[in-house]
Amino acid sequence: MSAGAWAALALSLRLAAVTTLVLFLMGTPLAWWLARTRSRFKGGVAAVVALPLVLPPTVIGFYLLLLMGPHGPVGWLTQRLGWGLLPFSFSGLVVGSVIFSLPFLVQPLQNAFEALGDRPLEAAATLRAGPWDRFFTVAVPLARPGFLTAGVLSFAHTMGEFGVVLMIGGNVPGKTRVASVQLYEFVEAMEYGEAHRLALVLVLFSFAVLVLLNFFGQGKR
Repeated sequence: MSAGAWAALALSLRLAAVTTLVLFLMGTPLAWWLARTRSRFKGGVAAVVALPLVLPPTVIGFYLLLLMGPHGPVGWLTQRLGWGLLPFSFSGLVVGSVIFSLPFLVQPLQNAFEALGDRPLEAAATLRAGPWDRFFTVAVPLARPGFLTAGVLSFAHTMGEFGVVLMIGGNVPGKTRVASVQLYEFVEAMEYGEAHRLALVLVLFSFAVLVLLNFFGQGKR
C-alpha cells in the first residue's frame, strides 16, 4: 500500500482506540444505570442512545457540524475556552465517533449487566460490600464477556465510519483522512489497485472482528 493509505489506516486505528476508551469511560455508567434503574425516563434515554442506529450518519454529522461550528453553542464554548473549533480536527472526529458509536458499547454492556440479576449483588451486600465494591468486584468480572463484545464492536464500528467523519473532519491528509475516506479518494481518482489493497485490509479486519465476536459468544455459553 502507499504511504497515504498506511497513514490513513494508522489514523483510523488511533481514532478507534481513543473513541473506544472514551466510550468505556462514558458508556459504562450509562449502561449500568439503564440496566438497574426503574426510572420513567429510562425509555427516553435508551431511545436517545439508540438513535445513531437508525439516523443516517450524514444527519448526525450535519447537526454536530452546526453545534461545533463557529456559530454553534459548542463552538462558542470551545472558542471561549481557547480550544479553537472542533470541526476538521482529530478532536472533532473523536466527538463524532463517540456519539455515533455509543449504542455499540452501551447496549451490549446493558444486556450483560441485566443478565447478572440481583442475587450476586445481594449476596455481596450481605457481606457488607458497598456499591462501588459490588460493582468492581462482582458486576464487572461477571460482565466481562459483555465488556469484550462492547469494546470490539465499538472499535470496529469506528474503523468503518464514513459519513460522520467526512462531515465533521473533511479530508485533511494526516489529520482527518481516515481509511474509509482514503478508500473513497482512491476510487474517485480511479486508483483501483490502491483501493483494492486498502479494501482488502479492511475486509480482513472485519472478518477478524466477527471471529472474535463469535469466540466471545461461545465463551458465554
